[in-house]
Amino acid sequence: MKRLFSILAIAGMMAFGTANATTSATVNTAATTVVTTQDSDDAAPADEELSFHQGLKKRFIEGGPGFMGIVLLCLILGLAIAIERIIFLNLSTTNTKKLTQNVEDALASGGVEAAKEVCRNTKGPIASIFYQGLDRTDEGIEAAEKAVVAYGGVQMGQLEKNVSWISLFIALAPMLGFMGTVIGMIQAFDKIEAAGDMNPTLVAGGIKVALLTTVFGLIVAIILQIFYNYIIAKIDSIVNDMEDSSISLMDMLIKHKK
Repeated sequence: MKRLFSILAIAGMMAFGTANATTSATVNTAATTVVTTQDSDDAAPADEELSFHQGLKKRFIEGGPGFMGIVLLCLILGLAIAIERIIFLNLSTTNTKKLTQNVEDALASGGVEAAKEVCRNTKGPIASIFYQGLDRTDEGIEAAEKAVVAYGGVQMGQLEKNVSWISLFIALAPMLGFMGTVIGMIQAFDKIEAAGDMNPTLVAGGIKVALLTTVFGLIVAIILQIFYNYIIAKIDSIVNDMEDSSISLMDMLIKHKK
């Protein structure tokens, strides 16, 4: 529940900031239109002076609030989940060599209870797996190994939680963009049919607006794909450390039993 609230909070902050940016862009566009009407000779230099960020906002507004808003929502939700996962994974990263050495020293000096105390005072999934294995040592090595394997699967599920939503937004954003493009093209041909004339200006304007949704959908997919690959790489690194540490724990328990 806390993670859900954190995702919603991040998404709300990003949506609020985007809404302010869009409103500001609308005001700036309206002001630019007024200035262009008053002095048409200065219109070309003003367009050339637009920064990349301002040009991006202008294109977003030209694409229409319908599909562009949905694509933007995919970006906001995807980034919110990605940021939450990155924070969680970084907090889950543990110095496995140091933890393994501390547990081994505690086993040698104070026994299982001392090793469990070391695991309790250490954050991360690897320490939790160690604790579960140490807690079953009284039942035998096989019971401890089963506990480590079972709890390792639970921790892996926690690491991969909500990651599938990011992949959904990666696939959904360009598809929504393509759908917006197709609908925009249909509307452009409807205007041509209503006008009864093949006006190049009418066709070019409709096609430009239609293609903007595809461009923004692809941009959203590219951004989320970068975050997704980083998250997957981070999960694989933690899982590999979990597997290596589990083998080291079993070796320590067998050595301690002798």
